[in-house]
Amino acid sequence: MINTVKLQKHKYINREISWLDFNARVLQEAADAHVPLIERLRFIGIFSNNLDEFFKVRYATVKRIEQAGKSGKNALGGIKATALLKLITQVVIKQQEESLKTLDGIWNTLKKEHIFLLKEKEITTQQYDYLKSYFYKNISPALTTIILNDEVKLPVLVDTAAYLAVKMTIADTENQFALIEIPKRINRFVVLPKEDNKDYIIIVDDLIRLFLGEIFSIFSYQSISASMIKITRDGELDFDSDMSKSYLQKIEDSVKDRKIGDPVRFVYDKNIEQDTLNYLLNKMGIASTDSLIPGGKYHNRRDYIGFPSLGRKDLLYQKIKPLPICNLSLQKNIFTAVAKKDFLLYTPYHTFSYIIKFLNEAALDPKVRTIKITIYRLAKISHVASALINAAKNGKKVTVSIELQARFDEQANIDYAEQMQAEGIELIFGVKGLKVHSKMCVVERQEDDKMKRYGFISTGNFNESTAKIYTDFTLLTSNQKILKDIDKVFDFLDTHYRIYKYRYIITSPHYTEAKLFELIDEEITKAQLGNKATIKLKMNSISSYKMIDKLYEASNAGVKIQMIVRGICCLVPGVPNMSENIEVISIVDKFLEHTRLYIFGDDKPKVFISSADWMTRNIDNRVEVSCPILDDDIKQELIDIFTICWNDNVKARIINTESANQYKTNALTKHRSQFETYEYYLKKMRP
Repeated sequence: MINTVKLQKHKYINREISWLDFNARVLQEAADAHVPLIERLRFIGIFSNNLDEFFKVRYATVKRIEQAGKSGKNALGGIKATALLKLITQVVIKQQEESLKTLDGIWNTLKKEHIFLLKEKEITTQQYDYLKSYFYKNISPALTTIILNDEVKLPVLVDTAAYLAVKMTIADTENQFALIEIPKRINRFVVLPKEDNKDYIIIVDDLIRLFLGEIFSIFSYQSISASMIKITRDGELDFDSDMSKSYLQKIEDSVKDRKIGDPVRFVYDKNIEQDTLNYLLNKMGIASTDSLIPGGKYHNRRDYIGFPSLGRKDLLYQKIKPLPICNLSLQKNIFTAVAKKDFLLYTPYHTFSYIIKFLNEAALDPKVRTIKITIYRLAKISHVASALINAAKNGKKVTVSIELQARFDEQANIDYAEQMQAEGIELIFGVKGLKVHSKMCVVERQEDDKMKRYGFISTGNFNESTAKIYTDFTLLTSNQKILKDIDKVFDFLDTHYRIYKYRYIITSPHYTEAKLFELIDEEITKAQLGNKATIKLKMNSISSYKMIDKLYEASNAGVKIQMIVRGICCLVPGVPNMSENIEVISIVDKFLEHTRLYIFGDDKPKVFISSADWMTRNIDNRVEVSCPILDDDIKQELIDIFTICWNDNVKARIINTESANQYKTNALTKHRSQFETYEYYLKKMRP
C-alpha cells in the first residue's frame, strides 16, 4: 500500500485516502490463505462493490470541488482537490493491480480443488453444445447491442453496468464498433455439468465472446474482438426547486436523474486496442480529468459476491446458528419479559427474529395503541414492513419516519412508503436538511388505567437480511425514562420547529457534540487529578476534526484512549505530544463490524450504544440517537464485548502513521474476536 499519510499534514489523515486504506483491508481478506477459497472470491466482490460506491460518492464530491475552482484543502485534510484526484487514481490503479494478482492466485488454487474457470477458447465439443443451448435460451434474449457510428449519438451508458466494446475490422481501413450491455439481472457465472468429479464455470462475458459470430452475423467482417469497459457516474442527488412537487416526487425524480450523472470513472481492459479506446473516450466525452483505470479482462467483479457455492461447504465459512437470548423466548410473550428487564440483542450472534416477534406481537395485541418507528434501509422482502402494515390493518396508529435519502436505497424506500401510505400508515419524511439515521421504535400499550411504553433502540438498520452479516446492538427496553426521551424525538420529527430537551439520550443535531465533549472532559479532569482516565470507542468511521481535536486534547491530558474503527479514520494515533495515548485498530473479518459503542471511564463507566459515527454529518446533519445503558448486566456485557474485540490479534489491523494495515499479532495466543464473541454467548447460555 502506498504510504499516503506522508504526502499530507500529520494532524489528520485525508478521509478519501483513509477509506481506500479500509478497502485495502477488505482486499487483504481476499488474499488471506486462511480464509476459505470461495469466501476469498466474495471478498473480491465486496472490494469491487465498495470501490464502485466510492467513485459514485466520494470521488464525485472531490471532483465537484475541483470543478468549482476550489482547493478544498480545509475540507480535505490539507490536500488540494486536484492533487487528491490524482492521488486517488494512483492508489486505485495499484489496488486494482493487487486485486487482479489476488484473483489469479485464487483461481489457480481453485484448480487444485477441481474447480476450473473456462475461457471461451477452452470449450470442449460437449461443453459447447450445452453452452449454445444455454446462450440462446437465457443470454441472447436479454442482451442489448448498440451499433456505434459517427452520425448517431451514443445512448447513455448505465452506471456501473458492464459492457463489451466490440471492434469489427470490415476492411483494412474500416472499423465498425459496437457495445454489448451485460444485463445485471442475469447470473454472471454459468455452472456447466460436472465431469469426472470436476466443476466447470464460465463467466458470461466469455460466453458472449464465444458467440460473437452469431450476434454479428449480418456483418461481413475480417476479424472481431471484444473488450470489457465500465463507467461510473456521480451518485449525488440534485433536487429541483419546483414547489408544486411533493417531497416524494422530488426524490423520485432525483433518483432518475442520477442515471445520467456525470462520469467520474472509466475502467477498461488494459489490453483493449488503442483505436477502440480512443473512439469510446471521444464518443462518451471522457475528459483527461476523469479517472481512467486500466483493469483486467473482467470488470464488475462485485458479482463475485454471488459466486456459486457449488455445494462445497469446505470452501465456505461455517454458518453459525444464531443463539437465543437468555430468558427471552420467541415462544412466549415478549412484552411480559421486557416489562421485567432490559435485553441486549447482538446480531448476527443472536437472531433478528426477536425484532420481528416484537413488532408482530404489537400488531396483534389488543392493548397496543400506537407504534412509532424509524426506517432507514429495509430488506427487499421486509417482515418489518409487513408487521407494520398488519398493525395498521388491526387498527393501531402506526407512524413511520422513513428516510427517502438513504443512499442507493431511495427507490426501495419510495416503493415501501407508497405501500405503507396506501394501508393508512402515517408517514414522516424527516426534517429538511437532516437525514433521519436514528434506529428506534416506541410502542404504547394500555395497561390498567395508564399507558406504558415499550421499545427498542439500535446501532443498525431494521433489516433482517443485513442482520445476518452485520454486527449490531439492539436494546429492548421498557425503561420509561429512556422511552419518554425517544418519544420526544418522534415529536421533533413531526414538529421540527420545536427543539426538545432530553434527560438521558444524546441526540443529533442539537446535543451530540456538546454532550460527548462533556463526557470527554470528565475523563480529562480525572487524568489531571492523577486518577485513572479511559475512553473506549467502537465505530465505523471518525472524520470530524472537532471530535478528533477533542480526543487529541484528552490524550495530551493523559487519558488512555482505545478505539476500534472499521472504516475511515482521519485521526492519526500514536504521535508524541498530540495523540501518544491513543491506540486504534480496525477489524475486518467474516461479519461486517457495524456496532457503535462508547465507554467512558473504568470506575462506574458510562456506556452508550449509538446510531452515530463521529463524522460531521452524524453530529451536525442527521437525526441520531445515542442511548445510555442503565442495566448493570448489559453494561458489563458490552464492556466484555469491547475487550474481546480489542484483544483480537488475528483480524485486527493497527491504524498508525504508516498507513500499512499491519496485523496486530501475538504469537503466543490467538484471539479472533468474532469467533470468541460467539463462544462468549454460548457460555452465557450454560447453567
